[in-house]
Formats: sequence, C-alpha cells, structure tokens
Amino acid sequence: MSRLVARAELALICIMALGFVLIAQQAAFGLYQAGLLTVIGSTLLHIAVGNLPPDAGPVRALALTAAILLVVAAVFGAGILLVPVLAQLGR
Repeated sequence: MSRLVARAELALICIMALGFVLIAQQAAFGLYQAGLLTVIGSTLLHIAVGNLPPDAGPVRALALTAAILLVVAAVFGAGILLVPVLAQLGR
C-alpha cells in the first residue's frame, strides 16, 4: 500500500497551517497576500487529494488529482455563469 496520499494530505495540512500563520501576522501586507493564496491553493488541492484512493500510485494519483481539479473548476465556472441567470429569476 502506498503512503503517497497520506503524506500528500499531511503536507497540504502543514502548508495550510503556514498560510494561516502568514495571514495572522501583522508585519507585512505582502505576507498576508501570500498566506491567503497559500490557503486557497492548499484547500483546492486538499479537496482533490482527500478524494484519492489510499493505494494510488504516483502516476494514478496525479491523473486523478488533475481530473478532480477539472471537475472543481467546472463547478466553479458553472456557478459563475449561472449567477446572472439566477439573479434575473429573483427580480
């Protein structure tokens, strides 16, 4: 059984924690922005990695991660495109 998925999840959680530390600091606005992007990126990747089978090898894990991220992007895109239509329904 491959430990790749578990290690990737742990790494993403650590990166997310680092992002929160960067957001919480008050010294530099640039670090705040970097922390915000870090949290957003690691969250999106964690959505994909969290849905991988635990025994996925490196190639399969990358392929499934790419496929899951495409689905997430499609859902976000559909949501953005549907906002004007749904807003018109409420008028």
